[in-house]
Amino acid sequence: MPKIEDVAKKAGVSVTTVSRVLNNRGYISEKTRVKVNQAIEELNYQPNEMARALFRRKSNMIGLIIPAVSHPFFSELTYHLEHYADQQGYKLLLCNSNRDVDKELQYIDMLKKNQVDAIIMGSAVLDVQHYLNLNLPIISFDRTIADDIPIVASDNFMGGKLAARLLLDNGCQNPAYLYRGIDGPHHQALLASERAKGFEEEFLAIGTKPVHLQLEVNRGEDSEPDNEIIRFLQQHPEVDGIFASSDFIAAEVLQVCHQLKRSIPDEIKIIGYDDVKIASLVYPRLSTIRQPIREMSKCSIDLIVRQINGEVVPKINVFPVSLIERETT
Repeated sequence: MPKIEDVAKKAGVSVTTVSRVLNNRGYISEKTRVKVNQAIEELNYQPNEMARALFRRKSNMIGLIIPAVSHPFFSELTYHLEHYADQQGYKLLLCNSNRDVDKELQYIDMLKKNQVDAIIMGSAVLDVQHYLNLNLPIISFDRTIADDIPIVASDNFMGGKLAARLLLDNGCQNPAYLYRGIDGPHHQALLASERAKGFEEEFLAIGTKPVHLQLEVNRGEDSEPDNEIIRFLQQHPEVDGIFASSDFIAAEVLQVCHQLKRSIPDEIKIIGYDDVKIASLVYPRLSTIRQPIREMSKCSIDLIVRQINGEVVPKINVFPVSLIERETT
């Protein structure tokens, strides 16, 4: 495998000159740049990216910490983040935390060792100080962590209100809200909790209080729907409308309703949140609140790159949501 010294010898320049061409630093004449690039191409020289990162103090890598890439929402989010990061010349270093404190600590240590340029937090079960001590640009996705960490989120509160209005317009009188929480000291930081507040506010205005079910946190996304939902619907047979905090949970409710022979949407109406691909693939197709994942991903990468470049960025970045009505309402 050719070394940088081989490139320098072939091009008839110093190793320092080759390094400057590779890292685009300092003045290099166009004639010299062409000679070095020709030598690199002829020798098929592959630069040591970690060594270049040390030289530039820049790795062109962004750490992404999410709860579970198998979850449909985080899968689509990761896809779009990677696309827009690549357009800006960055690669993502994916960290799948499973909402586990020890695992998240290990990932933070790994991100430090790999000298990432920034971090996008889609999961944060650790105390915020672990992140602030990294002294890196950070974006928080859909959760409040600290006043000086920019947030990208959808309008969760309005999403809850839109879900409630849809169920009300379709005659639901006994609503329920189903959600799955997180562990760790920041479980209250999830902005998704605003979905419940908006949902409840609309029903309280007509004198109705929705019942809530918090599902078990660490149940695997690829396992069968938990008996929790079955027990809940058996204990609350009066429920005629369900707002699930994600399309994934709504799909679980759909499957349980089929098991219990509850007709959708005649006996019970269901609305989810996210509008990921699963919403239009299940049967009946799922009504949901669409948050613009693509646009939110682009904004997240733009904010990160601007911070890396030393710019001041807005702290709160909230995107509007929209109602997508399909067959479950």
